[in-house]
Amino acid sequence: MAIVALAVASAGCKAQNSAAPSTIQDPALARSIEVMVRSQFNVPPNFEITLGARTPSEIPGYDKLQVTLGRNGRTTSTSFLLSKDNKTLARLETFDLAGMPTRNIPISGRPVRGNADAKVTVISFDDLECPFCAAMHRELFPETMNHYGNLVRFVYKDDPLVEIHPWAMHAAVDANCLAAQNGKAYWSFVDYLHAHGDEVTGTEHNLQKSFATLDRIARDQVAPYKLQSATLDACLSKQDETTIRESMHEADALGVDGTPSLFIDGEHINGAVPTSQVWLVIDRALRAAGVQPPPEPAASGPAASGSAAAGPAPSGR
Repeated sequence: MAIVALAVASAGCKAQNSAAPSTIQDPALARSIEVMVRSQFNVPPNFEITLGARTPSEIPGYDKLQVTLGRNGRTTSTSFLLSKDNKTLARLETFDLAGMPTRNIPISGRPVRGNADAKVTVISFDDLECPFCAAMHRELFPETMNHYGNLVRFVYKDDPLVEIHPWAMHAAVDANCLAAQNGKAYWSFVDYLHAHGDEVTGTEHNLQKSFATLDRIARDQVAPYKLQSATLDACLSKQDETTIRESMHEADALGVDGTPSLFIDGEHINGAVPTSQVWLVIDRALRAAGVQPPPEPAASGPAASGSAAAGPAPSGR
């Protein structure tokens, strides 16, 4: 469904008793406007459309026209432009550059890989059971990380696709238990899972055994990273999904519809795309930040070394 119709079901919808009466007195014009709005924005038949106030606009030759969509007492309004000769209907959208959500993704407290002070950040919404995420992970580490060195930092956020990946939530919780104590332990766990997902799934596909395997792999990080074993055990036992659910809601708000889903300085890459495409976006972000990207290796660049996938291939939601 198009954006106008979607707005009715969004969090910004407001319940109202009735819409304002139309100020378009010509029934033929009012009908033309309604039909145009319905056809251009795929408005379902059970939504009512009311034409509101026609007021002067900042655009020469056009008035501003308020159009309200409503269903079951819930309404939302949007502004259109109607030419003074009543022959043209237009819609002008404005975008908040300062508050762009994709460039304001919170990463405070998340483990960082690479240079923590780098000017460009690669944020990946990751599912630890997702095979496409595993493919992208192998491309990012070590190839992309080695290529850019201290010019880029990497941050993972959680978006387990619980409808299709039964142990992904448990894995995300365990990973965050490790992150609470040591960022390197977190990355070691993530590296292992993205390389050994079959070990967790097991031949029997027994979910409780998968959970036990995840907890065992998490506990394997205690000795090398000098973690507090009792604290980790308490966290693993509690399996608090609160932080994971918050990250999932954040992904939904950003329009993420599958994993992996990368945001590089706000620019979105959807799915496990070829490494060459990831590097193009990183290079753009570096140049915008006033940093010269490193030259591609003569014989081992992303085009020569293969790719994470033949094209965009999210695991789906």
